[in-house]
Amino acid sequence: MSDDKHEHVHGPDCDHDHEHGEDVFIVTDENGKEHEMVMVYTFESQEQAYAVLLDRNDPEADGVIFRIEEENEEAFLVNIEDEAEWERVVVLYNELVAQESEEV
Repeated sequence: MSDDKHEHVHGPDCDHDHEHGEDVFIVTDENGKEHEMVMVYTFESQEQAYAVLLDRNDPEADGVIFRIEEENEEAFLVNIEDEAEWERVVVLYNELVAQESEEV
């Protein structure tokens, strides 16, 4: 499971310099270090939305999967704490990636 904690601070309307069209989020890891993360993929499982983010400054790093929750018309990225949910989401994501690889 990801050790990154949720920090909802920026979305597509943020004021930072970044490539047009990127959804950039600041995520703080377990050591308190901030990472600029870019949302690269979203998918649904059991009527719940999930997002895959990559470290903008370390494209070789593994992606991180967060659950997308909405409150008062605002979306938040939240860690997946439940082990069963995590396993289900990872399996589904891996299947989706495999399907897309076959289509290319």
